[in-house]
Amino acid sequence: MNFPKLPAKAAYITINNPAKRNTLSLAILRDLRQQLRDKLTSPRTGKLLTLPPFQPSILEKIEQGHPDYLWLTSAETWRELRQDLPNVLVLRSDGPVFSSGHDLKEIVQLSHDDVKETFRLCAEVMELIRHSPAPVVCRIQSMALAAGFQLAMTADYPIALANTKFRLPGASIGLPCTSPSTAISRRLGNGLTYRMLATADWMTAAEVNGQGTLDIVPVPTADSPDEANKALEERVDHVVNRLAVETAGQPLALGKWAYWTQVGMGGQGDGYVEAAQFAGRVMALHAKAEDAKEGMAAFIEKRDPVWKT
Repeated sequence: MNFPKLPAKAAYITINNPAKRNTLSLAILRDLRQQLRDKLTSPRTGKLLTLPPFQPSILEKIEQGHPDYLWLTSAETWRELRQDLPNVLVLRSDGPVFSSGHDLKEIVQLSHDDVKETFRLCAEVMELIRHSPAPVVCRIQSMALAAGFQLAMTADYPIALANTKFRLPGASIGLPCTSPSTAISRRLGNGLTYRMLATADWMTAAEVNGQGTLDIVPVPTADSPDEANKALEERVDHVVNRLAVETAGQPLALGKWAYWTQVGMGGQGDGYVEAAQFAGRVMALHAKAEDAKEGMAAFIEKRDPVWKT
């Protein structure tokens, strides 16, 4: 795979199955899991460094400097434990299709235990992406189906051309895409996702992007695949550089954890009061960190920041 060079603090996660439309076979899912674990494991301790569960109660432990979470607030600990690990991950594949989902030819030949392992492993890959402290940018070309659609919507920052196609085709073969719909419903909303689940209809990126769920790249007016690919590549490059070069790693990690935690908060009414109070505590915690101090100083002094993480 001859992909564009990434900034120093970014790294690729790839679906290595272009000959089979990048289907998520058992072997490919194992490979994706290993790639993610390699990019999220501390070279110093050998332990997997993922974001904590999205639970508000954990904030108190982070505030108190609990050793398990110190890497999320201390720049020194971040550098020590995450030395040489990327601050941004770029999920992509080679070939004309991002991913056509699970390999159905393989599924029908597997034992029941291996089928269960396939779907368990798929859920584990999605969980690693969800809890990656490095934001995951996903470049989606042509189409994403079923579990491939799930994978794209699990990423933090999916990017696609406006005419990129998505589908949950399972209902058309008597196997509704209930597993992929978990991630997709959280991205696109319940109504639209159920419509796609029940009808197996095709939809374009422009059609599913009602609330800015995806970063949509307009299709160039010239009817040229090369021009379209260039436009998509340029947008991915811009976003990756924005995250990997212009932004510090540690604030992005803690910010990701805090964002998804407050999204899931309940409480009285719509939960806004509890979420706002929680978010205020996180902001106060952020403000004490080295990168926040550096960023504010750089703003006041009208210079570029020199990030610590």
